[in-house]
Amino acid sequence: MKAVTVPGFGGPEVLRAAETPDPLPGPGEVRVRVRAAGVQPVDLAVREGFSPPGARIEPPFVLGNEFAGVVDRLGPGSHGWQVGDEVLGFRLLNCHAEFVTVDTGQLVAKPAAMPWEQAGSLSASGQTAHMALRLLGVGPGDTVLVHGASGGVGTVAVQLARAWGATVIGTAGERNHAYLRGLGALPVAYGEGLVERVRAVAPQGVDAAFDAAGRGALEASVELVADRARIGTVVDYPGAERLGVRGLRAERTAARLAELVGLWEAGGLRLEVAEAFPLERAADAHRMVGTGHVRGKVVLVP
Repeated sequence: MKAVTVPGFGGPEVLRAAETPDPLPGPGEVRVRVRAAGVQPVDLAVREGFSPPGARIEPPFVLGNEFAGVVDRLGPGSHGWQVGDEVLGFRLLNCHAEFVTVDTGQLVAKPAAMPWEQAGSLSASGQTAHMALRLLGVGPGDTVLVHGASGGVGTVAVQLARAWGATVIGTAGERNHAYLRGLGALPVAYGEGLVERVRAVAPQGVDAAFDAAGRGALEASVELVADRARIGTVVDYPGAERLGVRGLRAERTAARLAELVGLWEAGGLRLEVAEAFPLERAADAHRMVGTGHVRGKVVLVP
């Protein structure tokens, strides 16, 4: 099969679309023919040498931690899925490829109406946003500040917070303000003067802040939110430790992913795919994500 491999840590130029052995599903696993797989900022960090907590990643390896596709082979003792089932799911690494093997407990059914590119983009960003807002206790009556609101994680976070009864203020560049209004957020421009702009649109104050952007977001948040236990980040863990706010992490689960899929089916979740690249252009996908200005997600399509 063809896969996006990292023969050695480095910039986007190290990525190779190479032929690798077809994987075989182990006990309790299935193999999925991948139709689309999202590219996350964490993929760029792993390419440069980052290993998630509890893992040690050494080259060579295949990137990717979310996907959508069609079950094409069953492993021994697998249950719940049949060859031909359309699914979306997650695992650590190996998703940026024509085939991926995965534990059956890390899959959910793909709605027939959900486009493949959207299905392949949902798990990582969607679960990150869901986890973060739950840990911050976002609910009815809250005013929530979402930094990086037009990105993959931010797009879902805005809509989840709105669905859970919160007022949402979202930071983004001016070109994405109409997009954020369409998601139900009050947009503000990031950068110098952010605190004053947020106070102008939220004179009642801000109850919680979620940082999916970095770039000084936590420093602004501590000026706006009284309770530091309700400020969290998924990008600036050193800043969280320095400022006494929360570095947010939690396990991904099929139940959380299924809830997000249900919200999409009910018309309550819009997913934005900025661009789809073939595996051979994975380096271009990484460069685009690396700009930090993608609206929604970038995906690879084998």
